[in-house]
Amino acid sequence: MDAEELHRRRAQRARDRRRRHIHRRIAGGALLLVVLAAVAVAVSAAGGSSPQPEATAARAGRTHHAARRHRPHRATVTHRAHPGSTAAALGPATGTPGTASVPVLMYHVIAPPPTGAPFPGLYVQPQEFAAQMQALKAAGWHPVTLDQLRAYWTRGAKLPAGKPIVITFDNGYHSQYAQALPVLRKLGWVADENIQLSGLPPSQGGLTTGEVRGLIDAGWELDTQGISHADLITLDPSELHYQIVTARQRLQREYGVPVNWFCYPSGHYDATVIDAVRAAGFVGSTTVVPGWAGPGSDMYRLPRLRVLSGTSPSALLAQIASTQADPAPPGSYGGA
Repeated sequence: MDAEELHRRRAQRARDRRRRHIHRRIAGGALLLVVLAAVAVAVSAAGGSSPQPEATAARAGRTHHAARRHRPHRATVTHRAHPGSTAAALGPATGTPGTASVPVLMYHVIAPPPTGAPFPGLYVQPQEFAAQMQALKAAGWHPVTLDQLRAYWTRGAKLPAGKPIVITFDNGYHSQYAQALPVLRKLGWVADENIQLSGLPPSQGGLTTGEVRGLIDAGWELDTQGISHADLITLDPSELHYQIVTARQRLQREYGVPVNWFCYPSGHYDATVIDAVRAAGFVGSTTVVPGWAGPGSDMYRLPRLRVLSGTSPSALLAQIASTQADPAPPGSYGGA
């Protein structure tokens, strides 16, 4: 083999080695692409396997901010009404607390008194009640609930047009649903039901669960007088807890409303009773002492005007006007 042939063969072998090297690189690259593609498919199917800590933190941050967008900020919760509160029906608050004082009326039974009724004065005839409501409307009054009144006093919630007045019904008599509700509904008005959970006279019966729900659906506010209309100033701490705390908890569970206001049975209260009502989470309470309630009133001693049988429409308007300047209820009350 001459020198020229030897050089030619060596050059050919060199070219062959280069080609094999290039082929191996191409094959290796193709294999890498196949592997990467397979990994991508697997990761995509699994929704991502093991993201880096930075990616995990970023994802958690996005989830946190998304959750915050769907959850009210803690600082604004105290300025909103409970979902079941009647105050939720009001327009946006101005932020400037209202200053008007308001009369709070007190009714019991809307029916003729049965023979031998122990307190016939607490029975207002249905036609008498309807006439009184028409007189209130003609005089420019418009009923609101206690929660709505508090929203007006504390954050300037916009009340319906007219002079605000509160109409309350004590005990939870059936006639309040059967007689008072139709009258108020026709006027587009609401009221407060101060229900007791037991002990109504058999002659009158009490509101059924369905009737209470009917009042709530009509925009009425549900509050309470406790379990059995007990004289609270005579009770020990455990009995007070039962009458005040247990009553509120039962009503909240049953009807899904806040039950923010307590009504003293027979109007009896003292410092111990007030402390128990406040500790139970009530925002205020009503008495039987006449007068008007205002933003400067003690919220746990709000006055009310008892409407008795035989009160003519004009007499009711006069009663309201005559008590506007009455003094605030005393620190305790055990009956006149």
